[in-house]
Amino acid sequence: MIWFLTLHIIALIFWCASLLYLPALIAGIHSRSTAISEPKHKYGSVARFVFTTIATPAALLAITSGTVVFMLNRTVEVWLIVKLTLVTFLAVAHTLAGLLLMHTQDRSAKPIAGWCKILSVALWCLMTAIVWTVLAKPAAEVLP
Repeated sequence: MIWFLTLHIIALIFWCASLLYLPALIAGIHSRSTAISEPKHKYGSVARFVFTTIATPAALLAITSGTVVFMLNRTVEVWLIVKLTLVTFLAVAHTLAGLLLMHTQDRSAKPIAGWCKILSVALWCLMTAIVWTVLAKPAAEVLP
């Protein structure tokens, strides 16, 4: 079980790191005022590459390995329900980052830097709440 827990933590670190980086990349794509000649890449941009090849596979691996840890431990406690709810919101934020990324293809659309800032703050809050919930777990178990 320790291997699945280690895999879960590593995948979660990659997922969270890429999610924290994506709003800045997305805002940078949309706010370019000058045309920059870039070689054509099959993903189209660095943001799309990070979302497609790092963030999404890491999210799937983190969720899958977390599910395996949950099934092996067979624990159902309040802290775990809170953590799973927060992870659900993190998955929704991941989807919103993908929608913002798709929005960058439409050059006539309004700037999305404000939405990227809101997403970034929401991601920081969610990740802080998840870490706090997991680390506060032993203290909650000690109380009668």
